Amino acid sequence: MPLPRWFHILGSPPHAYRLAEVCRPWAGWLALLLLVGGTFAGLVLAPPDYQMGDSFRIIYVHVPAAYLGTRLYLLLAVAAAIGFIWRIKLAHAVAASVAPLGAAFVIVAMATGAIWGKPMWGTYWQWGDARLVSWLVQLFLYVGYMALHASFDDRDKADRVSAILAVVGIVNVPIIYYSVEWWTTLHQGPTIMKFDRPSIKDDMLIPLLMMIAGFVVCFVWLLLNRLQGEIVERERDARWLQQLATEPGK
Repeated sequence: MPLPRWFHILGSPPHAYRLAEVCRPWAGWLALLLLVGGTFAGLVLAPPDYQMGDSFRIIYVHVPAAYLGTRLYLLLAVAAAIGFIWRIKLAHAVAASVAPLGAAFVIVAMATGAIWGKPMWGTYWQWGDARLVSWLVQLFLYVGYMALHASFDDRDKADRVSAILAVVGIVNVPIIYYSVEWWTTLHQGPTIMKFDRPSIKDDMLIPLLMMIAGFVVCFVWLLLNRLQGEIVERERDARWLQQLATEPGK
């Protein structure tokens, strides 16, 4: 199946590098604004929870990190699949750039969940909890992708083989999301991503949505930085990159 012309333009390393150079500072400042505003609103303006008191405020880090931890694996798998099927090298570069960021967000989500879980549940970790175990599997998938990619000297072969693992691992994403509905777990059910009204008050919800947006934009900023580095590594002998290095201000 042929791809549209604009898709190939976006898949051009020189175009992607220059686009990232333009968008990166905007993403950085927007992320800073959202994170500072969301943090102030969550820690100062939001009222204490009627059951958990001020300890509930850890959700302003835990929930955005968990949100990104799963969604980024979808991005990783889609980018890897595009690279594998249509042999677009930039798509593999995106996948390779996303993997460590996704793993970092999973670690943050697991750490903050453990910190919150000890006083609330009486334990940092529960092997019988399907949500926790599926999150651990998610972390192993990120790490497995990176380890498999690094195990080949041939970059093209590394891209293709690790792409297969990325696509197969996507089966774990719905397990994470529906684990609280399919099995009995310590975790509560969805409070924001629901068909009806979210079961959280607006004065708590708005700061949370700001933090989620801030984390997403911060990820975009981090991705643009990593993607530029990945492009430079993959295209280091390309003429366009050598010409770019000689431009004024570079």
